[in-house]
Amino acid sequence: MLQSFLPLFLMTFFICLFIVLMQFLWRYIDDLVGKGLEVSVIAELFFYAALTMVPMALPLAVLLASLMTFGNLGERFELTAMKASGVSLLKAMRPLMVLMTFVAIGAFFFQNNVLPVAQTKMWTLLYSMRQKSPELEIPEGVFYDQIPGYNLFVESKDRSTGMLNNVMIYDMSAGFDNARIILADSGKMSMTSDKTHLFLRLYDGEQFENLKEQGGTVKGNVPYRREIFDSKEILISFDANFNRMDEEGMRNQYVGKNIKELQATIDSVNHRIDSIGTTYGEAIKQIPYLGIPYYERQYANGGVIEVPQKPITLEKPLDIDSLYRGKNAASEKGLIAQAISKAKRNRQDYEFRSYQMRDDRKTIRRHGIELHKKFTLSFACIIFFFIGAPLGAIIRKGGLGMPLVISVFLFIFYYIIDNSGYKMAREGRLDVWEGMWLSSAVLLPLGIFFTYKAVNDSAVFNRDAYANFFRRLLGVNEIRNVQMKEVIMDEVVVTDALAMLQSLADACSAFTARYARTMSYVQYWMQGINSDETGALVEQIEGTVEYMSNSRDKIIINKLMDYPIVRQLWFHQPSSSKWMSYTAMILFPIGLPVYLIGMHCRKRLLKDVAAAANVTREIQTQLKNN
Repeated sequence: MLQSFLPLFLMTFFICLFIVLMQFLWRYIDDLVGKGLEVSVIAELFFYAALTMVPMALPLAVLLASLMTFGNLGERFELTAMKASGVSLLKAMRPLMVLMTFVAIGAFFFQNNVLPVAQTKMWTLLYSMRQKSPELEIPEGVFYDQIPGYNLFVESKDRSTGMLNNVMIYDMSAGFDNARIILADSGKMSMTSDKTHLFLRLYDGEQFENLKEQGGTVKGNVPYRREIFDSKEILISFDANFNRMDEEGMRNQYVGKNIKELQATIDSVNHRIDSIGTTYGEAIKQIPYLGIPYYERQYANGGVIEVPQKPITLEKPLDIDSLYRGKNAASEKGLIAQAISKAKRNRQDYEFRSYQMRDDRKTIRRHGIELHKKFTLSFACIIFFFIGAPLGAIIRKGGLGMPLVISVFLFIFYYIIDNSGYKMAREGRLDVWEGMWLSSAVLLPLGIFFTYKAVNDSAVFNRDAYANFFRRLLGVNEIRNVQMKEVIMDEVVVTDALAMLQSLADACSAFTARYARTMSYVQYWMQGINSDETGALVEQIEGTVEYMSNSRDKIIINKLMDYPIVRQLWFHQPSSSKWMSYTAMILFPIGLPVYLIGMHCRKRLLKDVAAAANVTREIQTQLKNN
């Protein structure tokens, strides 16, 4: 089993890792192209990005490899040979279960020890690449704005000499009010040896410069300077080097911490929130209400101390409305304005205080999400194995076709649920543990279901099994198939057959007569069609057909196929308990649809029983004629 699984697992893992790495490349392609980065720097970024993408590629690889392994074994009938030799599916899976245990443990330590370092280095490199200036390549006929503070227009270029023709430069480095415009017939651009400045030599041109800062105080008096030159040299600050950022800033973020550091941060932020809440609560308690201060000054030991006021009790409730109505209109308006102003100030104050609390809670959620991620990857690998291995044993299709389609479908389903739970946990709509374990909670029952079905050789994907289930549920008629027997061990005795047929005809007639009248809503829920009577009639029909199938008369054999297959449905007698019947009748929106379906099934049952009675009489006539 290990020899079959391990090569497929390694192959699918690197294929999945390559796919997610390409997705990372297309996502950040704009930050990498046109920067003149060295191959070693890009390779280093891809290496750390590959390590960061392992949590996404590993569960998919486990699912695909287990599907392919057990699909190949089922397609080559090796699973059948194992079961015939007494080796159950769980016993065949046992070596891979041990392997998945080690993979899950390794995934945990990878998440806790390797991933924080890889994420820190990857994001540091990526942000450093974003800060790097693009490689200087002046286009022709359009404005070039990749030089900070400058817009450069070149009509044409001489590729052999590097000469720029008809140059126009908008210099906004000193601000829009002190803009400078330079026009030149030609020019040449080069980079200094340390790659920190651009050196631009221009020929035969003019320069216009705004001097608003020197315009004085007269409104509208904005002087400018015009300069005509034969040759002019300009030095522009332009850092073209790749400057790597310090990793310490990213190391302190949640992506760069292990479990111990994450838990320490969560505890410290929780402690700060509790202390801030206590401080805010004490401040609210100390606000003076109705002009009565919270503290009272007292003299003790030669000094002044402040102690809380004793609660003030009123002899009778204070009628605030009467005091308000005792004022004149101007005073009432002033009181309302003061109250509204005070309420607005208090609201602004508490909203400002809530910003820090909101940021701290966001920090706790971010660190909590990263903490739970250390465990969800390991659990996802185990769940995907117990989905893929039984599913491969059920579908029995090897290769890369069917397993790949099923794996992609299941992984997309998992990714949507996992991403939804992550976003709801990040935004505080769900608790962190609920959002991060949502995908595992959804897929775990699926893995248990597939494992149970595979161990018991159940036909999960058998279309006929589902079709027969719904036929039995809804009572859809099936066609009976009776074949002429080549060897008959029990000959049909005519007298016994006629007696059996007469008994069946009488039972069918009595059944249809008993339930001929339409049932009311109350009668249906309280009585219905007795399930014992229906079961006995079904057994009698099947017994008669089984006995008469030993006949040597082809006409009788053909007539037996006219017997309908009578089904005993739940809708015939939905409840045998009185309290359940009363509950269903009271719950009218639920009971009425069941009643309507039950009446339809009752009508079909009576029709089938009547048809069985007619077929019975026709066979009786045929036997008598013979």
